[in-house]
Amino acid sequence: MGEEKEQRFEEAMEELEGLISKLESGNLSIEESLTAYERGVKLTKHCKQILENAQQRVTQLMPDGSQEALN
Repeated sequence: MGEEKEQRFEEAMEELEGLISKLESGNLSIEESLTAYERGVKLTKHCKQILENAQQRVTQLMPDGSQEALN
């Protein structure tokens, strides 16, 4: 299921929000809930990686390499 590798941050967040809504509804079976949870974990990791990469790029663009503007 490597589709999250190509998924944009906004798309991943939208899918994650949908999964959260489904889980909160309580209308999923145990198996469906587990599948949704597993997908949510993968999407969360994917989004975190995108954000870390963006932070590294911004840090590289800073004249002195500081992260001052990121905090």
